Amino acid sequence: MTSNRGLCGAFNGSVVREARRTIRALEADGKQVKLLCVGRKGRDLLRRDHAKKIVRSFDDIGRQRIGFADADNVNRAIMELFETGAFDICQIVFNRFKSVMAQIVTVKQLVPVEIEKGDAANANTPQAVYEFEPDEEQILAQLLPHNLAMQVYGALLESAAGEQAARMTAMDNATRNAGDMITRLTLNYNRSRQAYITKELIEIISGAEAV
Repeated sequence: MTSNRGLCGAFNGSVVREARRTIRALEADGKQVKLLCVGRKGRDLLRRDHAKKIVRSFDDIGRQRIGFADADNVNRAIMELFETGAFDICQIVFNRFKSVMAQIVTVKQLVPVEIEKGDAANANTPQAVYEFEPDEEQILAQLLPHNLAMQVYGALLESAAGEQAARMTAMDNATRNAGDMITRLTLNYNRSRQAYITKELIEIISGAEAV
């Protein structure tokens, strides 16, 4: 998951590097990798080395603003691939927003859903008994797709926030560097101009004295 536009520093490059590292690790274990790209920049960078692995890409998400419908479109694509047996494990690589100055590259498993295990102290604690209406399978069949869509939506929001923060930082650095360059060039121009004027004055004075 990357952005559709550049000018945001290492925001996209860091995600692509982590994706490539993950691909190498999975292929080293003898696993087949398929890519679903969200964002034009990530697709363009990964297409150079892994074009055959890209099964689908989304280039128009978040052009105006991020909405749940965008996440639902990605979720539907993931579910379609899963239902056809195209993969058994789905992981998402994206930038998680930490602060304006820092975004953390995160690899998160979406399918199957990871269930956090309780600590050892709670392992032997008696668990409450629940009754479900309708049965558990029907409830899970409805809730799991929504859970997946919400995780994708959260990743989209994190990525969008990180993208804007990275772009603001990159543009601030570019503006500062441009200002420093203008100052140096102005100083060099004034020095050259002063040297030229001094040279002309010396020539005029030398000519006057010779007369």
